[in-house]
Amino acid sequence: MSFVYPTSTKGSLAGSFSHPTGEHVNSHGHLGWFVTGLFVVGDLAGGGLVALPTAMIQSGFWGGLVITTIMTLVVTYTAYVLGLSWNILLERWPEYHSHCRKPYPEIGYRALGVHMRRFVSICIDVTQFGISVVYLLLSSKNIHDFLKAFFKSDLSFCIVVLCLAVCLLPITFLKSPNDFWWAVVIAMMTTSIAVILILVGSVLDYDKCHSEKAMPDFHVTNYFLALGTFLFAYGGHSAFPTIQHDMRRPQEFTKSVILAFTIMAIMYFPVCIMGYLTYGNSVRDSIINSIQITGIQQAINILITIHCILTLTIVFNPLMQEAEELFRVKQHFGIGRVIVRTSIMIAVVIVAETIPTFGPLLDLVGGSTLTLTSIVFPCVFYLWLAAGKRKAEVEKGCDDGPVSFREMVKYTPRATLYTCLFIIVFGLIGGCAATYSAIKELTSSSVFTTPCYARGRGFIHADGEDAAHTNCCGHCQNIATRSGVTCAQPALDFYHDEASKYSVCSAVNMTTQIIGSTLSSALPNLFNGFNY
Repeated sequence: MSFVYPTSTKGSLAGSFSHPTGEHVNSHGHLGWFVTGLFVVGDLAGGGLVALPTAMIQSGFWGGLVITTIMTLVVTYTAYVLGLSWNILLERWPEYHSHCRKPYPEIGYRALGVHMRRFVSICIDVTQFGISVVYLLLSSKNIHDFLKAFFKSDLSFCIVVLCLAVCLLPITFLKSPNDFWWAVVIAMMTTSIAVILILVGSVLDYDKCHSEKAMPDFHVTNYFLALGTFLFAYGGHSAFPTIQHDMRRPQEFTKSVILAFTIMAIMYFPVCIMGYLTYGNSVRDSIINSIQITGIQQAINILITIHCILTLTIVFNPLMQEAEELFRVKQHFGIGRVIVRTSIMIAVVIVAETIPTFGPLLDLVGGSTLTLTSIVFPCVFYLWLAAGKRKAEVEKGCDDGPVSFREMVKYTPRATLYTCLFIIVFGLIGGCAATYSAIKELTSSSVFTTPCYARGRGFIHADGEDAAHTNCCGHCQNIATRSGVTCAQPALDFYHDEASKYSVCSAVNMTTQIIGSTLSSALPNLFNGFNY
């Protein structure tokens, strides 16, 4: 998932354009196509990475490979046509040469009118809010696991969410930085190192886990949940026009897109495959907890948490600026900014404490607004903008307003039309199915978690929480590859398999718990007897 960059209130991003060879050249832009491609990788690759093996297991090995391949091709194409759409705006409307505060909504406006501009803005705001909740939950989960691993802390996950939000709040009071590319660079570095460590950890666990792994049965719902995860992992298109606007040659953004998604495929595919082959259905919301070497596991935790926190600080800014604009808050620091930004943070925390599980929420965001901004909108806007451009070339002196549906069909090459229509239908059907499945998953008995504010004393102390932080592998999820590893409570129904499939495991795990409990209470009494 993605950064959505702070909007600029000055013309410092783009500068002026010159046309010595008929090509727009941004005199103030400082990004070449190669560096831009790396920034796109930093924009996209992050929190969704740790959930990709879960999606692979939900959809099956070959099914997962097919879906991942299709998604890679689809999002590469939609990013490509979104870049072409912005180039059309630069070519036909000179006012966008020097400055544009919200490039993506402007693309929607030029394609389909003012109402679409508002709708795109709303979708982006909802996406930013959803990403904020997901990344707050994921960061809190990682910090919670870190505290359990090294400090045996009994603090609950719920209080960690609240503490992290309080720590982040002062940072959100700052005005959006004029230069925030350092955050993207750090994010890309942390994610790249995390990928390497995930692969190393999976390889080291492979010998003991692979032969004992179990796979879930076929469930249609799992396929749609997997689609939502893939959409979240690949969907960051709402930031692309802003990045493109900061390039020296915006026409070369198409090269950046191809480079970025090639790198992402190289990162994503091995993680998906190794997670599937090594751990099977012992992987839950995140592959991090399945890696059994504590040092590697917690190093990945720290790296992904750094990425998520960087994302949070950036994602919050445009969301809060939008709210300040709505409530007419002054630009300088004051009580108005404090009230608005604190209110948004409180809203994010309330949602996080109400739904304290990031997996299905990630699928929900991926299947809903991210599907629109990353798959549907780019194709729709390109069809109308490209048709409008061709109409203007054929009919000299025509107005620059949106073309009609009939004109769009008339001026669009059939190959482009059919490709875009296929992707639009694919996105709408897949997105609706993923959204429905995610909502259903959030309310299912196997995933539903009691809201934090309904836990009483459990809000602060982890009385009812599993003290372990490692999901052990094997058919019964009780195989540790290293001595000293404490297995978390098995979640045999995580993928909605019938209870009868794991009846033996339930009996084994229950017996193990009884024996462990008996020994823990009997041994102290035995040693006390020797004292007499």
